[in-house]
Amino acid sequence: MPVNLTAPQPSDLIPVPGVRVGVAEAGIRKANRRDLTLIELAAGSRVAGVFTLNRFCAAPVQLCKQHIAGGDVRALVINTGVANAGTGEQGLADAYATCVAVGRALGVAPEQVLPFSTGVILEPLPVDRLIAGLPAAHADLREDGWFDAAHAIMTTDTLAKAVSRQVEIGGRTVTLTGLSKGAGMIKPNMATMLGFLACDAAVSQALLDALTKEAADLSFNSITVDGDTSTNDSFIVVATGQAGNAEIADPLGPDFHALRAAVIDVSIRLAQAIVRDGEGATKFMTIAVEGGLDIVECRKVAYAIGQSPLVKTAFFASDPNLGRILAAIGYAGLQDLDVGRLRVWLGSAAEEVLVAELGGRAPTYREEDGARVMKEAEITVRVDLGRGRARATVWTCDFSYDYVKINADYRS
Repeated sequence: MPVNLTAPQPSDLIPVPGVRVGVAEAGIRKANRRDLTLIELAAGSRVAGVFTLNRFCAAPVQLCKQHIAGGDVRALVINTGVANAGTGEQGLADAYATCVAVGRALGVAPEQVLPFSTGVILEPLPVDRLIAGLPAAHADLREDGWFDAAHAIMTTDTLAKAVSRQVEIGGRTVTLTGLSKGAGMIKPNMATMLGFLACDAAVSQALLDALTKEAADLSFNSITVDGDTSTNDSFIVVATGQAGNAEIADPLGPDFHALRAAVIDVSIRLAQAIVRDGEGATKFMTIAVEGGLDIVECRKVAYAIGQSPLVKTAFFASDPNLGRILAAIGYAGLQDLDVGRLRVWLGSAAEEVLVAELGGRAPTYREEDGARVMKEAEITVRVDLGRGRARATVWTCDFSYDYVKINADYRS
């Protein structure tokens, strides 16, 4: 079961002016399930994106990078079930054929369409089935289609993930609604995740590009479930400009500050939902590292802890075998780390326990205190490196028996 995560209700999601969403059952991999999503954007919308750094990036990712660079994006098309990764030239042809079909349906050029796929790698995309499902998705286009789309992009997710928020900017109400999917093969840069966030603010392309990267770094690039970087990860931010605010172009002004805070907030909530729904997860863990020379080394330490199978299995068992945390810090790659200055705490909403200091176990630490904290569903590991002022936070989950079962049976 997801860790303190509830499914969104249709009433929770607010339509974004300038965006219409439709879904269909195309039979991409399994029959009788919604697996195709079409998103139409109003003319003049601005779009920015961040994509996986996996060198084996999927065909749709390759096309997305090309098409988004041209500007004037008018549609997104998303299929689940088959990732269209590791499919060579045929995969690229299939992804482009999808863009052609969407373009014909909406009266736009193929290069104005961004394709996205998620699912099994190394299998050909059943493009004929996808294209055959497009008329139904097109007919379903509506402003309030977000709830259905959140379900249609799921793979091993147990719950749909969607968030809405409204904020006042320049005397106008700006609406933000976002979707994400992902539960396994999650590691930054980015992960087997898809994230889509739309707002109706008017903002310059340069600021939207910068904000999208920053939001990704603080959210989707700060999570890990199993340390595997996927081939298909994509995070897209859309600004339709229909809220009526004066275009935001000043990165230091109050309007951008308000938009930035809202976009980052929604992005973090969507990213955390992925970890809370991590495959087989029973614990949601915050790894907060402070006292570093820079953010890079803080993130190295946070990920060493958050991705350690030994740490994650100990948390699943609520076993305060916390030397595993020290071992992970030690191999994180900080060659000149003075472990004598390092301190580690284990915390929950109710208490925080000092575990280690001065290079070893804290004199005040008692194992029963650690065991009590580790029984909680939400746990924080706080590390002070004692060498600077930088800090970074990573969110992760434990490893349970079900993680192995889910991934062993993934294709069945």
